[in-house]
Amino acid sequence: MLKNLHIENYALIEQLDMDLYSGFSVITGETGAGKSIILGAIGLLLGQRADSKSIKAGAKKCVIEAVFDVEGDEQLAALLAENDFNDDEGGRKCIIRRELTAAGKSRAFINDIPASLAQLKEVGEMLIDVHSQHKNLLLGKEDFQLGILDVIAGNAELLESYKSEYKQYKLLCKQLEEAIEELKNGRDDEDYLRFQADQLAEADLTDGEQEELEEESETLEHAEEIKTALYGALGNLQSDEGMDAVQMVRQSISQLNGIASVFANADELSNRLDSCYIELKDIASEIESQAEDVEYNPQRLEQVNDRLNTIYTLQKKHNVDTVAELLEVQKDLEDKLARIDNSDEYVEELRKQKDAQCEKANKVAKQLSKARKKAAAEVEKAMIDKLLPLGMPNVRFGVEFGETELSANGVDAVQFLFNANKSGEMKPVSQIASGGEIARVMLSLKALVAGAVKLPTIIFDEIDTGVSGSIAEKMAKIMQEMGEQNRQVISITHLPQIAAMGSHHYKVYKEDNDEATVSHIVELSYDERITELAHMLSGETLTQAALDNAKELMG
Repeated sequence: MLKNLHIENYALIEQLDMDLYSGFSVITGETGAGKSIILGAIGLLLGQRADSKSIKAGAKKCVIEAVFDVEGDEQLAALLAENDFNDDEGGRKCIIRRELTAAGKSRAFINDIPASLAQLKEVGEMLIDVHSQHKNLLLGKEDFQLGILDVIAGNAELLESYKSEYKQYKLLCKQLEEAIEELKNGRDDEDYLRFQADQLAEADLTDGEQEELEEESETLEHAEEIKTALYGALGNLQSDEGMDAVQMVRQSISQLNGIASVFANADELSNRLDSCYIELKDIASEIESQAEDVEYNPQRLEQVNDRLNTIYTLQKKHNVDTVAELLEVQKDLEDKLARIDNSDEYVEELRKQKDAQCEKANKVAKQLSKARKKAAAEVEKAMIDKLLPLGMPNVRFGVEFGETELSANGVDAVQFLFNANKSGEMKPVSQIASGGEIARVMLSLKALVAGAVKLPTIIFDEIDTGVSGSIAEKMAKIMQEMGEQNRQVISITHLPQIAAMGSHHYKVYKEDNDEATVSHIVELSYDERITELAHMLSGETLTQAALDNAKELMG
């Protein structure tokens, strides 16, 4: 339930703080006074897109905040917990805030925690339902009509099950379509694909061979230079002429050993040099071995370069950089060819899966249809019961079913049929009903749905359009009864018959100050309500007759 609404610097509203209560409340005011502004602000709290032009002229930021009492709402509590939006009062409150800046930035918060617009919308839809005049157009929408039946039938779990089966069915349809298209394109390109695959297979590539070949090519191209350098290094370490490095180290060891008896550190130095001597002899031996292995071989160099050219050509052709990537291309080509070779079986298998899934979805759709048809009988009876007192003594209301192909909503095509007269055939409500009749039908449907699901706060924006007198009073009675079912119902109205039946009455008005025109909203006392109702009855000039009539309406 909406407990408090705070609006700051939004459109014509400079500052508004509005406490609200359970039961049936009404909001009245002259056209253009700012009632629609309040609804626009609430819309922002429900995730609607923001426009910086909505900020009051001269203000840097506007703030809209609503405090909801959500104690006992387990479904909402689970959603808040899932998104880490828990409040500090043990789940009793939910505070939604929206901030807009003149620079065009928008921020949203749920219980002071930043939230996305999608999250704001998801939470908002569980807190408040705004029925504005344009929503009467929903009566012509099949989805809306099916939604009414699903709510009355309690089809939430069944509908979820169906949507899951239907989603899988559509996925298989897409896979089958893609497989058929791939098969067609594959067969058109089969010769070229096979040529590419054969070319790669013939190359007989091995991962890592490119690096080895490139290293061997470098060695072969610089064989003489390498051989000369290796033998030069060997000559410095071991030589038949003069003293080489190995001999010098050996001689140094002998000299140190000669003074070991008179110089304490000689043994340690000798041992260290001995290790170097062994290492140098080993290095010399390895250099000699490698020098003998290196030889200039033009024939082998040509073979290596030919192999590398083959690899480079394939890499350029397939736009890759490594042999590993070429091997992946080869595998992909082989997979495509395998699918082409086995395409008929693959397509047929997908078709079987799609048909089987279609049967599963149809089975759930039929269960859904059966539940809807049962609910339709309840809706027909309940709607006639609700519409009869609303000035429609001869009303007829029916739900017509047709069958469609499998769709997101099942296999039902539904029309709400209506006729307010004894004679004539029933036709779709949106085609035959007048504006006032549509308003009464929508109110009755809302009352019906409200009895089946928990809608904590419902706001009706001029649901009374096109009606007056005793009919308006009866519509107010319906809203009053809805408010008595542990629910908050707020009606924005121009009719005194409806305004008189609210437990709380708020008035929206405009006034001019030195700088601008500003909208205000105040809760009226009993005497102020009498005056407001009298003005609604007689206009600007207040008459005693209007005051007496207003008192009579208030009871």
